[in-house]
Amino acid sequence: MLALVAQRLLISGPVLLGVLVIGFLLLQVVPTDPAVILAGPTASQAEVEAIREQLGLNRSLIEQFANYLFRVLQLDLGRSMISNRPVTEEILLTIGPTLELMLACMIWAIPVGILMGTLAAQHRGSIIDRLIMAISVMGVSVPVFFVGLLLIQHVGGAGLLPFQGRAGPLWTFEGLHHIALPALTLGAVFIGPVARMTRTSLLEVLGADYVRTARAKGAGESRVVIRHALRNALIPVITLIGLQVGFLLGGAVVTETMYAWPGVGRMAVGAIGSRDLPVAQGAILMLAVSFLAINLVVDVLYGYLDPRIGRR
Repeated sequence: MLALVAQRLLISGPVLLGVLVIGFLLLQVVPTDPAVILAGPTASQAEVEAIREQLGLNRSLIEQFANYLFRVLQLDLGRSMISNRPVTEEILLTIGPTLELMLACMIWAIPVGILMGTLAAQHRGSIIDRLIMAISVMGVSVPVFFVGLLLIQHVGGAGLLPFQGRAGPLWTFEGLHHIALPALTLGAVFIGPVARMTRTSLLEVLGADYVRTARAKGAGESRVVIRHALRNALIPVITLIGLQVGFLLGGAVVTETMYAWPGVGRMAVGAIGSRDLPVAQGAILMLAVSFLAINLVVDVLYGYLDPRIGRR
């Protein structure tokens, strides 16, 4: 298992380097001079040039990126051009709410999706199967912002749940009250893929020899499905969950913006809009690290569900 983790960490290095390069180059094409923003509208050209010299903006792109990479390795992401606070401090203030939103989304959407897929597989071809698959296709097809707008209008607008801001940590009543709609919005588009993959994988496993053997020994259908079939069927489901996390991070940007949720996604959107390049770069890096960390957890779960993978 440790060898598997070390291998995945080794692979993650070039991926992070690629994210740093792409994030750095994308923000270089933004038609804004950071020196002008820092100097202010009344600064002279000499003051702007002095700031450019201080920040190293008059150097080549390769030199600027090398300096940026050196600072990132020291966990120095620079300072915000708007608040003048360290970018790491800005990220630490927003990463908690984003993790809360992701956890609140997955903690209900994954079990519901697996349950729906299991029921569809057990009742293959029935009205239950068709209804669950129809709901799954609808969940895959509907964009997250549309679900959010419907919930804001019909649930938040009716005063049933709050739909603006964060009132506290996830483990408090007020925190749960305020995170309910964002978590429902983000999880609604996550259930469909999980349910469809669970159904497909479980149907394949239910036809395996060891499942027929368990039935021949007199095991009940529920015991056969839950104890014998579902564990092996969950391996491709976990693969899908790991891949969907990237889409969840993208959906979290939209969800956090819609609900004024103070997370990394909303911070990234605000930083790009205000041309705060250090914060935008830090947010992009943080989202990439989160994606890689979740995929590492998925790989560890592979090794738990199928020990042969951990020994490779």
